[in-house]
This record gives sequence, C-alpha cells and structure tokens, in this order.
Amino acid sequence: MALSNTMIAAINFVAMLLSIPIIAAGIWLSTQIDNSCVKLLQWPVIAIGIVILLVALAGFVGAFWRIPWLLLFYLVAMFALILLLATLVIFIFVVTNSGSAHQAPSRAYLEYQLEDYSGWLRRRVEGSYKWDKIKMCLSSTTACAELNQTYRLAQDFFNSRLSPLQSGCCKPPTKCGFTFVNPTYWISPISITEDTDCVLWSNEQTQLCYSCSSCKAGLLANLRREWRKADLILVVTLVALICVYTMGCYAFRNAKTDELFRRYKQGYT
Repeated sequence: MALSNTMIAAINFVAMLLSIPIIAAGIWLSTQIDNSCVKLLQWPVIAIGIVILLVALAGFVGAFWRIPWLLLFYLVAMFALILLLATLVIFIFVVTNSGSAHQAPSRAYLEYQLEDYSGWLRRRVEGSYKWDKIKMCLSSTTACAELNQTYRLAQDFFNSRLSPLQSGCCKPPTKCGFTFVNPTYWISPISITEDTDCVLWSNEQTQLCYSCSSCKAGLLANLRREWRKADLILVVTLVALICVYTMGCYAFRNAKTDELFRRYKQGYT
C-alpha cells in the first residue's frame, strides 16, 4: 500500500508539472498585442492550468499522507478538468479552422478579409462598442509606429513580410491605389473607390485604418495564428494528462485491491 501511495504521489507530481505548459501558454497569449486587446482566450487557459495544478496538488497530498477522500476528489475533479480541456482544444480548432490570406499584387505581404473567418470570431470584433475598445487598445501600441523606423523606401516596404495586424491596420488596402510616402502616411488618389476601407483610411496616426474591416480581419488572422500555436501546446499536454490520469486510476485501483486483500487476510488470521 505504501508503494502504491508513493506511485500515486509521483503520478500526481507529474500532473502538477503538466499544468505549467498550460499556464505558460495562457501567459504567452496575454503578452501578444492582439490577445491583450481582445482578452478572449488567455484567461480561460490560465484558469484551467491553475485549477489543474491545485487539483494535482490535492492528489499529491492525499497520496503522500494517505488521505482517501482527497484522492477520490482528485480522480473526480481531474476527470472533469480533462473533459473541460478537451472541449477547449476542440473549440479552438473549430473557430480557427477557417481563415485565409490573399496575395496583394506586386507586394510580398498578404492582406486579409473579414468574411474569411468564422462567425464566432467575427462577432467578437463586430459592433461599435466592442471594436471601439479594441481599436483604442491597438492604437496605443507601437505595432504601426515601428514600421516607420524600419522601412524608408517604398520598395523595401512592398517587399516586407508584415504581420497580419500591421497589414490590416497600419496601411490602406492595396486595391485603394494610395501612393506611398511612408508606411503610415499615404497620398489619396484623385478618385477613391467606393470600398469602405478606402474611405475610412486616415493619415492621422491614432486612426490609420483601425476602423477598417481589413484591420478587424488582420486582428483575427493574428489571433488565429497564435491560438493555433497555443492549441498545439494544449493538445500535447492533454494527451500527457490523459496518460498520467490513466496510470493514476490504475495505481489507485491496485492500492485499493491490495488494501482489501490485506484486510481479508487479517480476518482469517
């Protein structure tokens, strides 16, 4: 029984370690400009990681100090958390499954369209109230300002690999036909197309294309790319947690079987 308890404690210690990549994934998301402005995924991920850590700690204490009700709590709670994490993994995959980039003519960077993304993601940025707060947050960052320090010549800018956020928010769409002065300052053509984004572009550095649909699309493209990276970490951790949980259940069952067998023998001696 002591050996089984030690094994269960070791398994729960591994489960505690597995909470670290989950928490780290949430913290990493929170440090990204787009996620820090939208605030959708990072806090649920961090919360799940912390709860897994606490539940695994409870299982470790229960096994090490032989507290049966804590072990039972660990088994039930960890099973629920594995289901919750699996649901989150599937959800992230589904909402980020759609989304694509479009090659701009004579440009190395890509451009993005809002209708390419899932309805759930689009609803997170649609509506003036939601977007006004996100827009204010984006405009306070250096994502666009740093382009002026990096690219002086038009051809250098056209050959650059911009992030989706920079491509959508820091410049007018290529189809508008604006003339480059610097990455965030463009001369409007005599006749502007009827495209809404072309009309919404402003050389005012706090406005730029932050009100454009292309900016919302660029934001979602950034979110999609970062969420899929985080989802890969969560998938690997989920598989490891399932393996650890299965070993924990097996060790717990053996421990209970050994205890019952010991009591049975004592009853006949």
